[in-house]
Amino acid sequence: MSGVVFRAVRAEYEQQFHRAGLPLLIEDREADTDIWNRAFPLLALVFLAQVFNGLNFDWGVAANIASVFGSLAVILVGVALVNRFRGREMLAIPESLGRAELAAFVVLPSLLPLIFGGQVVSAVVTLVGNTVLLALVYGVLGLGFVSIVVWAARRLVGQLGRSVMLLARAVPLLLLFSVVLFINTEMWQVFSAMSDPSLGAMVGLLVLIGTGFLVARIPREVAAIEREAGGEGPPLRRSQLFNVGLVLFVSQALQVLVVSLAIAGFFVVFGLLAISPEVLESWTGSRGSPVPVLGDTEILGIEIHLTEELLRVATAIASFSGLYYSIAVLTDSTYREEFLEEVTEEMRETFTARSAYLAERDAELAAAGGAATPD
Repeated sequence: MSGVVFRAVRAEYEQQFHRAGLPLLIEDREADTDIWNRAFPLLALVFLAQVFNGLNFDWGVAANIASVFGSLAVILVGVALVNRFRGREMLAIPESLGRAELAAFVVLPSLLPLIFGGQVVSAVVTLVGNTVLLALVYGVLGLGFVSIVVWAARRLVGQLGRSVMLLARAVPLLLLFSVVLFINTEMWQVFSAMSDPSLGAMVGLLVLIGTGFLVARIPREVAAIEREAGGEGPPLRRSQLFNVGLVLFVSQALQVLVVSLAIAGFFVVFGLLAISPEVLESWTGSRGSPVPVLGDTEILGIEIHLTEELLRVATAIASFSGLYYSIAVLTDSTYREEFLEEVTEEMRETFTARSAYLAERDAELAAAGGAATPD
């Protein structure tokens, strides 16, 4: 088999790994060339745009123009130093992006606000923003996060069928818990008076706790899947096990998110039908002053009033319900067995393909070695 055919066969397997959300199963994959080089145009554009980080609106036009040229000089000196460190010409465009280049991408633009005007907040924002951008690039190109979400979304309908069965078992407690909260006067008073940052922090805390519950079982599930579906191939490396765990986590987290959004939608509709502005005014302690209405209409003779308080309470209840559901997902053995059975079957196909892929790769390397060996 020719080298071209070998490469075509390998490319098919690698595309299959990408579609399964498991790009780390691909061998001979280097972050410098396969991840960061692909993102080079985006990173270069952001890097050059941050020359303007040295601007200070308290200065005049001439001073700001001088700061731009000064920032450009700092950037060029930094790039030259990195190139010299890497053994390249001082102003050469790098052929691959390694740790030195990525560190320069994060650090150099964040120094500009400090040098020109001592703008500490702007420097920290730039440092954090560039770090987050690199993390997003690695998540999308390195871990195949978009492919993982697409993979999980395609299977979401079937998984939600099992989720409905789980909800059916959990509904008595969940319904009692949610409805009691929804018609509780203190609930409306607390969340109508809560500031937006406080509400966001509370929702974030509940999401963090629910995420912790989901993550807690991932290592055990990954080990079970590798044991059941690993096939005859070599054991997965740590990075590949992490990739499998990420697929499991995203799949389950997507279910929790959809269920939480459905609960939020239900209580918004329920509140529109059941909670009148007069009742809301008495519950929130605003008797005598009308509750602000975001929108109102009339459907089949029923007056509908959408208020900020309703959205706040529905969001809070959905967050609590999402936490409850994530715990139920963790503790319901029947659901987990069915979920893992389906995922294991999917993974078995991928791992079987991996074994064939590794065999093709070994054959290609052997053929290349044989071709390079003189008679």
